[in-house]
Amino acid sequence: MAEDGAVTLYNNTAITDAKKNPFSFKVGLAQMLRGGAIIEVSTLNQAKTAEEAGACCLVLAEPNRQGILRMPDPSLIKEIKSAVSIPVMARSRIGHFVEAQILERVGVDYIDESEVLAIADEDNFINKNNFRCPFVCGCKNLGEALRRVREGAAMIRTQGNLLGTGNIVETVKNVRSLMGEIRILNNMDEDEVFTFSKKIGAPYDLVAQTKQMGRLPVVSFAAGGIVTPADAALMMQLGCDGVFVGSEVFANCSDPYKGLRGIVEAVRHYNDPHVLVENSCGLEEEMAGVNVSEEGFGEGA
Repeated sequence: MAEDGAVTLYNNTAITDAKKNPFSFKVGLAQMLRGGAIIEVSTLNQAKTAEEAGACCLVLAEPNRQGILRMPDPSLIKEIKSAVSIPVMARSRIGHFVEAQILERVGVDYIDESEVLAIADEDNFINKNNFRCPFVCGCKNLGEALRRVREGAAMIRTQGNLLGTGNIVETVKNVRSLMGEIRILNNMDEDEVFTFSKKIGAPYDLVAQTKQMGRLPVVSFAAGGIVTPADAALMMQLGCDGVFVGSEVFANCSDPYKGLRGIVEAVRHYNDPHVLVENSCGLEEEMAGVNVSEEGFGEGA
């Protein structure tokens, strides 16, 4: 297993042979989404709106499901895939490899082994190396991210608030924690990397690769509470490769297209204040429904 580590395609020299290691192909597919916004949808109309707004990928969710949250209905996946021309992602429960098998067979482009759904296995994650489809996994720190990469994740999602309240504070906290650990690692002597990898519970070879690259060895997106162009640009300026946008934009925004288009433009031009100003104008009333209560905000802080 020591040779089956992550592969970097960010520069000209790959650490592992891309021709012999299929993981490199999945990493490349995930990199195609860099600099984009992945938007959660639950209906065909929402999918078309997100595509028109410039989403790089759609992540499907069951509409108004109560109780145990599971993978989306395969018939919904087929309906949306046949109607859009951009990649489609679907969620499976953590550890539920049969849901992942079904999703791969249905033909999704990416599978998100997601903590947003109910957990099927409290002790084990899916062995993602057994699948042809690229996997996305969530994390809150560097050690967790690299453990998921060892299991075969081709994209990391730094996860924040899961409640759909529009509160970005937890996402910012986790992104800063992850990026801070990488900066600490970059300044270490080679001899210190062994102890650091043991401390964070991550494979040494992936820790060493992260130090060499100065970043995670796979694409890293942020998710949770991102509902405005400013939120999206903040995540990009903190070092993320892209963002996930939750369904709260559709549920609480009077003009979802305008809100989504603003976020997409902010991700693409996150360092251009003129674009950010233009896409932030008039959104206060549009986003009036996406506000956390004082009580909820206090808990997050």
